[in-house]
Amino acid sequence: MGSRQGVSSCLLSTICYLLYAVFYMTAILEDIISFLKKGPPFQFLDETTLKSVAGSLSVEFYPKDTVILRQDGPPSDSLRIIKKGGVKILMKSENGEDIVMDYRGEGDNFGFLSMIGKEEKGRTTVLAVDDTICYTLKKEKVLKLLECSPALSEYFMSYLSRYVDRTSSEMRKKSLSLVGSDRFLFTTRAGDIAIEAISVGEDMSIQDAAQVMAKNRVSSLIILNKDNLPAGIITDKDLRDKVVAKGRSVSEPVGSIMTISLIRVDAKDSCFEAVLKMIKYNIHHMLVIEEGALKGIMTNHDLMLLQGASPLSFAHDIENQRTIDGLVPVSRKINNIIGLLLKEGARASNITRVITEINDRLVKKVLEIAEKTYGQPPVPYCWIVFGSEGRKEQTFKTDQDNAVIYADPETADDEEKVRRYFSEFTSFVRDCLLKIGFPSCPAGYMAVNEQWCQPLRAWKKYLARWINEPFPEAVLKSLIFFDFRPLHGKYSLAETLRDSLMSALEGRGIFFGHMANTITKNAPPIGFFKSFVVEKGGGHKDELNLKVKGIAPLVDVVRLFALERGVKETSTMGRIHALKDKHTIVKEYAEGLEQAFEYIMLLRIHHQFGQIEAGQTPDNFINPNSLSNLEKKTLREAFRLVSKLQGLIIERYKPFII
Repeated sequence: MGSRQGVSSCLLSTICYLLYAVFYMTAILEDIISFLKKGPPFQFLDETTLKSVAGSLSVEFYPKDTVILRQDGPPSDSLRIIKKGGVKILMKSENGEDIVMDYRGEGDNFGFLSMIGKEEKGRTTVLAVDDTICYTLKKEKVLKLLECSPALSEYFMSYLSRYVDRTSSEMRKKSLSLVGSDRFLFTTRAGDIAIEAISVGEDMSIQDAAQVMAKNRVSSLIILNKDNLPAGIITDKDLRDKVVAKGRSVSEPVGSIMTISLIRVDAKDSCFEAVLKMIKYNIHHMLVIEEGALKGIMTNHDLMLLQGASPLSFAHDIENQRTIDGLVPVSRKINNIIGLLLKEGARASNITRVITEINDRLVKKVLEIAEKTYGQPPVPYCWIVFGSEGRKEQTFKTDQDNAVIYADPETADDEEKVRRYFSEFTSFVRDCLLKIGFPSCPAGYMAVNEQWCQPLRAWKKYLARWINEPFPEAVLKSLIFFDFRPLHGKYSLAETLRDSLMSALEGRGIFFGHMANTITKNAPPIGFFKSFVVEKGGGHKDELNLKVKGIAPLVDVVRLFALERGVKETSTMGRIHALKDKHTIVKEYAEGLEQAFEYIMLLRIHHQFGQIEAGQTPDNFINPNSLSNLEKKTLREAFRLVSKLQGLIIERYKPFII
């Protein structure tokens, strides 16, 4: 009897287990079917076929950064449907760089063309960008489905093949890709165009040195010291300005007229880097160093021959002007530079660096003219800039965001004298900048506002008060002013203020919490179902603001991390680079942050340049429906990354997030 009861109990348990298993499997199948029905191509299948497909699926998990398929590796043996996570599809260019072809997320599939193609090797690399779960459907099952389902066959054979081919073509031709051009300034190395440097000893006479230049038909000489190391440089301009114009004796040693500061570039650096340095330091000749030794010299003429209409020519036009009226037509040419760089496929960061250097030179020239007009200031001062100008991230001319730090006056009379001088000086500069195309800041964050033209001691008090009393207005001013950088005058004043800022921020968790609270309220414009959040009405209906809702949240996140770690760099890309070894979050997401910033900025530049070419006033509003599928997916992924980082910030500063 007991034995029978034992058998019955065992049988009952088995039946219950089987019923549970059937129920569990049925529930799983229903979940899979529900998932497949949400989008193409499986939504085209009838219920019976859909159940068959769901029952044939297996599940695979790929940790973040896993290479799922590799270009030139074995082709795919399955169709993979992304249940959770996401992948990016890469293709190597002719010069070996990875071009991002596409991003795919939940509900998308990949591997079809690789699976059914005749190639023995894969055409692209598929990389998991997050921890990713995929349903996989074996090749045999896919082929049978294609035979019995015309709708499925049409979807895969027409839509997907055209999509991939079009994407490949677009990414090769279009400069919205995240790689640079394969020619001119961005890939030609400085060492490739450097010419042999002619050198002489510093004791040689000026006359003999000039004869060496004439004999070798060169416009410069490297001057060597007694240890036979480069000590300086002379150019034909030095002979004109320092010898002929001043009636100097040609028997003097050439070392007496050499320029000691030697600006150099590494032979491996791109010519683009040389252009930036020549613009920044206003020089025409540059040493090229290879493995620590002098390889040669390059000139602005070499670079202009290489590219044609080089940005150098615009910088020289600025330098040659003596009046504000003369700067006006030169400043208008900057759009030509942007068009040139866009055609060459330059990265957004390269474009903004060139524009920043040229805009800096324009502002410096205005300040030099102002100093000649009003005389030297009664105390040393430093003209600082902030906002996108402070971060070196200007596109087309932006608002004036500037201020003045001046040395602390010793007496009250001195203080009044300084205030009167800078009141007139800053008004003149503001009006001149307006004339050459820099609009006034609507919020009044300009040096002409007495509040932002103060002695160093006042600026230190400002920063301390904002940090110690982080009310909303104080945090807002911090977000604006903490990106300051010196542009003209006595840089040590700005450097002292930066040191004071870094010191005041140490251990100020409450301030960082309030900053986190402010910046996380500006969420990227992406909804729950991957749709873009756009304006619901007004003049920009169905559009989103790339600057306010795209660039600003990313910039704010990176700034917070930089201030947390005491990084003094102000540019977003510079901050990301500096934080890679200092901040665990940035270390993990650095590559994604850089790509997101490059992409959104370049999209914004393309949009604004198109408006200018069409005779419109450039703005930051873009309609997502005007973008290709690839562009929309890339933008969506960029927004998702920023949203994820905002989530991490919220977790870190929970007590302050309201």
